[in-house]
Amino acid sequence: MPQIPRPADLKLTGLIGTLRCCQLFSGLPSEDLVVVARFTQLIKLAKDDYLFHEGEPSRGCYLVQSGAVNVHRVSPAGKEQVIHVFRAGESLAEASLASPVGYPANARAVEASAVLMIPKVPILELIGRRPDLALRMLGSMSQHLRVLVGMLDDLTLKDVEARLLNWLLKQGRMGRNGEIRLPGTKRVLAAELGTSSETLSRTFARLRADQLLEVAGSTLLVRDAEALQARFRHLLGDGS
Repeated sequence: MPQIPRPADLKLTGLIGTLRCCQLFSGLPSEDLVVVARFTQLIKLAKDDYLFHEGEPSRGCYLVQSGAVNVHRVSPAGKEQVIHVFRAGESLAEASLASPVGYPANARAVEASAVLMIPKVPILELIGRRPDLALRMLGSMSQHLRVLVGMLDDLTLKDVEARLLNWLLKQGRMGRNGEIRLPGTKRVLAAELGTSSETLSRTFARLRADQLLEVAGSTLLVRDAEALQARFRHLLGDGS
């Protein structure tokens, strides 16, 4: 008679599957994944729950299993600046493992989310035995740095419409028919673009009125990519 897997075994298998899908752990052999999975902790977050706050001592790094986590800082004037919205399969806060000053930003769920916490002490012990994992973490942090550099480039575009057009043109998800799937809500996109939901809605309305874009729920349809690029160049003051 076949043996029925125990709930603990099923949980471990699920954790290993999630770790394997993450760039940080994708190349590790199965035995190492089992080791990491055994000390990994699952955290469930409701929308608007905080995963951590800026300045808190680091408990470990994280991997988003489902949902989305908004990493941001708050200015002295109280303005929130989104650094990045991390989604399923993405890891965050790796740099805090080696930092004595704790987390450098805040992290809040923008929708119901499940996040894996990889605790600091055991993962650092594993890194001590597996230098290749340290190299993977450096690669992951390098990717985060590229995101920050891209964000700085975007924020130099003062006009919200220019930032939105830039975002649309950079989407690799645009298919042959010009379809782009929003990775989250319009509110989350507005935060990523450094604007309000109301301003983003007005910008979408202008693009619809000019027959450049159609918006249907979470699906955007670019009607004329060349015209969109021309509009973007015009906003940048490039007459070419």
